Amino acid sequence: MPENFFLDNPDLQYRFTQVDLREVVDIKEKGSPRHETYPTAPRNYDDAKDNYRLILEVLGGIAATVIAPRAAEADEEGAQFHDGQVSYAAATQAALQALKQAELMGVMLPSEYGGLNLPETVYAAMVEIISRAEAGLMTIFGLQEIAATINEFGDEAMKARILPRFGRGEVAGAMVLTEPDAGSDLGSIQTRAVLDEATGKWHLTGVKRFITNGAADIQLVLARSEEGSSDARGLSLFLIEKDETVRIRRIENKMGLHASPTCEIQYNHTPAELIGKRRFGLLRYTWSLMNGARLAVSAQAIGIAEAAYREAYNYASERCQFGKPIRELPAVARMLLSMRGEIEAARALIYETGKWVDRLKAYEQAAAEGTATDPDLRQKQKQAATLAEMLTPLVKYYATEMGNRVCYKAMQVHGGVGYMREFNVERHFRDIRVTNIYEGTSQLQIVAALGKLMGRALDPLLDEWAALDYAAEIEPLRVRLLEGTNLFRQAGDSLKTRERDLIDYYAADLMDMATVVVNGWLLLQDGRTDPRKAELAHVYLAEHLPRLQAAGQAILAADAAPLQARQTILAA
Repeated sequence: MPENFFLDNPDLQYRFTQVDLREVVDIKEKGSPRHETYPTAPRNYDDAKDNYRLILEVLGGIAATVIAPRAAEADEEGAQFHDGQVSYAAATQAALQALKQAELMGVMLPSEYGGLNLPETVYAAMVEIISRAEAGLMTIFGLQEIAATINEFGDEAMKARILPRFGRGEVAGAMVLTEPDAGSDLGSIQTRAVLDEATGKWHLTGVKRFITNGAADIQLVLARSEEGSSDARGLSLFLIEKDETVRIRRIENKMGLHASPTCEIQYNHTPAELIGKRRFGLLRYTWSLMNGARLAVSAQAIGIAEAAYREAYNYASERCQFGKPIRELPAVARMLLSMRGEIEAARALIYETGKWVDRLKAYEQAAAEGTATDPDLRQKQKQAATLAEMLTPLVKYYATEMGNRVCYKAMQVHGGVGYMREFNVERHFRDIRVTNIYEGTSQLQIVAALGKLMGRALDPLLDEWAALDYAAEIEPLRVRLLEGTNLFRQAGDSLKTRERDLIDYYAADLMDMATVVVNGWLLLQDGRTDPRKAELAHVYLAEHLPRLQAAGQAILAADAAPLQARQTILAA
């Protein structure tokens, strides 16, 4: 087994080296004078980048030598539930202790709360590394967005009381949204939040279901605060600290992610604190929280896919049939090439998305603090918001669907042995399946992105990429990709003229086209300076451009017959 899951991954190191976070770091660190007060704060951008690399190397070592060797054990024992109490598997507890000792459990928090003030982009790399080692652990480690949300929207007293505990790794968090009758439709939540006018205190009553890490000490709960309301405008977000009024009713018996407890929770007049303003719970705070969670799940999917690919490649290198390792058979080589291309495309996409999310948060911070000197800040903030909102559902959709495809192929490479519990690929196959379901299904990501896709929100980015200089050897690829880009635009323009049901029916085809176009340009840009990346872009586009063409033609034809026949066919 490798000794470091960062240092043994050339593509992850490549992405880290290439990403430019200079403007983000400058704003986050306020020009980098903070090191005088907080020793962990960077002195300048180069110092920050060195710090980030060191963090990834430390985490990579823990992942490879502490977490991954006991991943099967963590999966086998799983989270336990006895007498109303939830406990982690022994291997999970050991992993969390190692991460706590390395001071990696509050890395997104500012220095004043004991954090490392990491950008989202670097944090996504951390989540990928953890997920490659043990995907269930990610749902405990990866919920640092809870602390980040409290930091962004909580009042000063709440932050001072709660956040240092996250920074020291003393508490974990949970995002508590789903109910038995409110899954994707969060606007129908019924958990009640009642304000005691005499004391000014809030109390929650209700039941939540499918809550990841639901036994956490600190929970952010979406509840109905406005009497008589029935939609999203009546919801507020609350912080609760788990006490005797919080009852864990059960943990789910899941297909995968066994190390992570997924809980059903009952609140019985539980004391709660309002976060931010009333009525903004879903419309502002939860969407912000969920967008961060969607980036984390995207990184989780990439990490699982990376693990599955490596299992498949190693097995195909060792397994001999017909007198040669099976990786030399064209049919198997094609699966391995497809996996490698999709993983690196997804990693390029999450870094591009993270860059825009980090810029948006930095610009918002500068605007809120009144420290900005850039006369173009407002325009930059508007551009970053558009692209962050566009790319976040795109990467959640692509990375998680990609992860499922990769794990399917990885098991196929293994043949019959891959179906056996003794091989890690069986665990990866189970763990990946939920990634395109939780934190918003793939279908919800399509809904989130559709309007912007048809509104050509990607055009400025695509035009910028297409206008770059490309070497003669990859010019034919640029021409083919430009043709695909124009077909994507034509398909989007055509689709938005159709009636609503037909738009929704073909929306997935447009989303698939968008991922090919964006991924293709990202990989082609890498190929301008890296010969291996040029070859990888060729592999990726050779596989996916024909599919883009097919999806485009399907949208342009927009045959309504299947939609019209649904009642007859589905009821049979």
